[in-house]
Amino acid sequence: MNENWLQKYEEVKNVLICPTDLETYFTSDEIAGQPLETMEIGNVSLPSGKIVVRDPLVNLNANQSPYFIQAPQGNFPVTVAVVKSKDWGDRYAVVKVEFAKEKPIIYREALVGIEELEDVSEDDFFGFEVDAGLGCIADAEVLPFVDNFFDEADIDNVYDDYFADLFEQSYQENPKNQRDEGDWINWKVPNTEYRIPMFASGFGDGIYPVYFAYDANGNICGLYIQFIDVELALSEDGDEDDVD
Repeated sequence: MNENWLQKYEEVKNVLICPTDLETYFTSDEIAGQPLETMEIGNVSLPSGKIVVRDPLVNLNANQSPYFIQAPQGNFPVTVAVVKSKDWGDRYAVVKVEFAKEKPIIYREALVGIEELEDVSEDDFFGFEVDAGLGCIADAEVLPFVDNFFDEADIDNVYDDYFADLFEQSYQENPKNQRDEGDWINWKVPNTEYRIPMFASGFGDGIYPVYFAYDANGNICGLYIQFIDVELALSEDGDEDDVD
């Protein structure tokens, strides 16, 4: 990130705004006729406030760049908005980290500071890539502890030989809104007190946007990961039905 990038960001940041009020996924019982339910999955540890959102099985390592916006430091609650759809099953639509109780007024996309911002339009977002069906929220200062643990552990396959049992245990202890293989854990990084929540990513692999929420005073009050835009997904389903 450099001064030229920051200058360009100031020019386009009002374009990179989420058109949906994401907090409604946590305050409404349904969206577009689809029932919603919220689920608390514990806290995330943010000792530095330098947030990283990644696929934990593919792209989570100490070399990952955090978002350039500084978030509050501390331990903050993480909540999942679950869509209870007859057609889709239980799907995690939006994940929220709550920094403060103030109402979000605007949602600006979270960026790391290297994105190409030329010719950005209102339909564009950058997001993070999911290749293993999972997302997670972590702090950049926690990631070296993750790397150290797996470097020292005798683990060939991170999921099959380690995380799979933890996800299955999560289902056994909290079966609601999970498949029997497990859809979320709140991982305590071994040999630390740090927590990294991990969760299923909406419809699976893809690229998903992340937003910082700001209150009426311009202060950051939350972080939101949008896995499913229910109204958009339903309209796309409808288009497919018309074609068929």
